[in-house]
Amino acid sequence: MRLEEADPKGLVRESYNIEGISLGECRSIFMDWALSLPVGAPVADALRTLIAHYGLPRPEHPMSGVLEAGLEAPGQTGRRGGRMARMREGG
Repeated sequence: MRLEEADPKGLVRESYNIEGISLGECRSIFMDWALSLPVGAPVADALRTLIAHYGLPRPEHPMSGVLEAGLEAPGQTGRRGGRMARMREGG
């Protein structure tokens, strides 16, 4: 994937240019970035492109960790209950 496709609005690029940016600010920018991707875009491919271009040369930058975390699969939260669970338990 081309860099322009991976970061269509340049949000990630700009985050690496902000002096003293915090982890929280990087997370917020990441959300904006994710919402700016076209529907159906291969997010993992975009993240890998961004990590290769920005993250590998600057692993200490907070956005690098945010991008890496974006590649991790979400954990299983398990069932939290609800009406159907109560119906089975209570009969």
